[in-house]
Amino acid sequence: MNHKGFTLIEIIILIVMAGILLPAIIIPFATGVRGSGKPEMVTTAMYLAHYKMEELMKYNYNKTPELNPTALTAPAAAPISGYQWQWSIYYVDNNFLNPDLVTNRGYKQIRVLITDPDGDTYNVYSVVTNFP
Repeated sequence: MNHKGFTLIEIIILIVMAGILLPAIIIPFATGVRGSGKPEMVTTAMYLAHYKMEELMKYNYNKTPELNPTALTAPAAAPISGYQWQWSIYYVDNNFLNPDLVTNRGYKQIRVLITDPDGDTYNVYSVVTNFP
């Protein structure tokens, strides 16, 4: 009995074990591949948020018309699509609490909100003070 090869029982056991082990390996791999684009979306969203924040920070504290809040709109950057941004400006107290649109308390909080194509949102905050 010097036959080489596998028996039918050995092949069936191999198929059953592969059926149990392969999904345990493939499912986490597929999930990782699906989420691999997310870091790029986060980077793009943060780039847009910082871009808008820099634009808003160039204005003087008293230049309210240029700092008017807007509704959620698409950025003007042509190669970047699927993202939306919105900013809001509030007067806040020295603890950065109690936002108010009207009462000047010496501090303005600027918030830029970015929504990526997946619908996730990112916020960037900054505070501007009124130096005499």
